[in-house]
Amino acid sequence: MRPDLTLLRELIEASPGFGRGRAGAVPEPLIREAEAHVGPLPPSYRWWLAEYGHGRAGDADIATVGPAGSADDMYEAVTAGWRLDGDRLCFAVEPDCGDSYHFVLGRAGEAGAGAGEYPVVCRDGTDGCEYPVAESFAGFLAVLAARSRGLRDGPNPAVARLWRSTPGVLLDNGVHIYGPHLIQERNETFEVPRYAPGWVLVGDDSGGDGLLMRRHGRDRASVHRLGLGALCEDVATDGERVTDGLLGWLRAGGFPGPVRP
Repeated sequence: MRPDLTLLRELIEASPGFGRGRAGAVPEPLIREAEAHVGPLPPSYRWWLAEYGHGRAGDADIATVGPAGSADDMYEAVTAGWRLDGDRLCFAVEPDCGDSYHFVLGRAGEAGAGAGEYPVVCRDGTDGCEYPVAESFAGFLAVLAARSRGLRDGPNPAVARLWRSTPGVLLDNGVHIYGPHLIQERNETFEVPRYAPGWVLVGDDSGGDGLLMRRHGRDRASVHRLGLGALCEDVATDGERVTDGLLGWLRAGGFPGPVRP
């Protein structure tokens, strides 16, 4: 899905060690100059550069854009010669020979959701093996934020897949799916483990109803709506099943109407 940059800012500001403030913001002409060296940069990473310029995410130092004329010489610059390796562009490195994170340049997202975003892979600092991390730079930040909070990749596969693209979604109709910076607090506030054990509050409709999914079992894909003041063990019976596919439902704009058996 297309990264929600408003929620991305909230995630960064709620995550210690993410970003270093506006003092390092990179002007647009320098971002375009960097793109002349390495090709188009993904929109959510361009946004990071324009807002924060440089910083860290978890243990990883995120590449910046150097002053004019320093493209190949500045180690921290995304244009440094060592960062581009075939169709891999290294944009973040953990210190002391740790893991590195790379954009897969040949797989930009198509028009619409995720347009221009590149998938992110991690290259193991020990053996050089690669594995997928996220579908966008924003998703990379969401994944690292989730792991730093002990959430692993997410409470279930559907939410984990969403976070790999964006740290949550807020639709115009009020449907709000939480990112890793909100989900723990919301579940604690409404005492979901106490009143609805086996379920997780993944979002709300901004009108008093929660959106819940199962943590375990065969059905971890359906989303159910139930009043936040009426949480119970049998959410599937007392609530309203609104979709069997979280991401497709969000792409379609969420609501209206329940899923019919």
